[in-house]
Amino acid sequence: MMELGISFVILVVLLIAGVPVMYCFGASLLYASYTLGYTATGMFPTIYGKLSSVVLLSIPLFILAGKIMEHGRIGDALVGFVELFVGKIKGSLTIITTVACAVFGAICGSGMATLSCIGSIMMPKMAAKRYPMEIAAAVSCCAAPIGMLIPPSSLCIVVAWAANLSVTACFLSTLIPGIILTTLISLVSYIMMRNKDVDAGSGYDEGVALRDVIWPRTKYAIPALIMPVIILGGIYGGFITPTEAAAVASIYTIPVAIFIYRGTTCSGMKTVLMDSAKTTGIIMVMVVMTMALGQILTMENMPMKLLDALIAISGNKLVILLTINVFLILIGMIMDDTCATMLTAPLLIPIGVALGVNPYQMCAILVTNIGMGNVTPPTAPFLYMASGMAGVNAAKVMKPVILIIVFAYVPTLLLTTFIPELSTWLPNLVLGAKIAL
Repeated sequence: MMELGISFVILVVLLIAGVPVMYCFGASLLYASYTLGYTATGMFPTIYGKLSSVVLLSIPLFILAGKIMEHGRIGDALVGFVELFVGKIKGSLTIITTVACAVFGAICGSGMATLSCIGSIMMPKMAAKRYPMEIAAAVSCCAAPIGMLIPPSSLCIVVAWAANLSVTACFLSTLIPGIILTTLISLVSYIMMRNKDVDAGSGYDEGVALRDVIWPRTKYAIPALIMPVIILGGIYGGFITPTEAAAVASIYTIPVAIFIYRGTTCSGMKTVLMDSAKTTGIIMVMVVMTMALGQILTMENMPMKLLDALIAISGNKLVILLTINVFLILIGMIMDDTCATMLTAPLLIPIGVALGVNPYQMCAILVTNIGMGNVTPPTAPFLYMASGMAGVNAAKVMKPVILIIVFAYVPTLLLTTFIPELSTWLPNLVLGAKIAL
């Protein structure tokens, strides 16, 4: 137990010190394996077996699809379509940003790609309408993790893979929390903007009637909107698996980005592919390291030891769940979403099951917490990326971010924790079989 505690301290200290994440996990893994007597020879067969999983193949494919959409102006088409549904009210662009992040997340499933694409489109629009840029950055930052909740979510794939759950059921478990979070962020951003001296823009030019832009924008967005229909319809209809859906998304986005939206070229695809390969390589190294560390934790019976420690603090299931929530938020603050999920899913989901919590509810709790941790100051990676894109000091962005966390993320998290049906009703309904324990 002491060796694992020291290993975790090494990991946290190196992360806070700014050491690249893969080296942090490497140092923690080396210490744990050396002091506890584990060898690579003993752990390799299990690691190799997990790496050969077909489910894991969907991660690089969704990364590729997200990178193509980032460079291919597909986000512009989605934003233009979403703008049609928001009237000329103060704060309309913050609502458009939030909904656009949800729609974009339904295609690429990545929070960071969502922030990069939608943020780069919406922040200049908000600056032109004299929006306070700290609020623009805060809304973009806090709306980006919606992409982790709206299926298909790469984090749900990681949870399903790490905990041997159904990928489709994991997708469905986070959909309602994602919709709740989208609604609350839109409401909070509107309240923050209603007394600001900004133009009440609608997303289309003054003097232009809505009826004159509905069809042109809808027609322009149809190729982009077809993608979530193909992906989600195929998965939930039982025609394709999540991995096949990722492959379809990758193949479909290439001609759409090159020939329809002309956001990139055939030669420009080389940069996209190289960028995707680099990101995939980093993630796969992290997969191996976190898997090895997770295997050590499992072999040391760490989930049950941690459960015993939590029960010693309080025998109340809700108190234990709240403690797990706090732990996950802290992990999300210091790690990127994929690493945090790979480390915590095999550790915490067995604890939840032992407490009588449905594993798919635990999936929703975990993903919501990781998303919240990624935007929570002071170490929030999404916050610093958004403030850099907006050109404002991160300290100024923290106040509106905290408001959104308190009035949007915390209620969503509490509802997901205390109302199991929010994350289990849809899987039961769509899959036609009970997933309850």
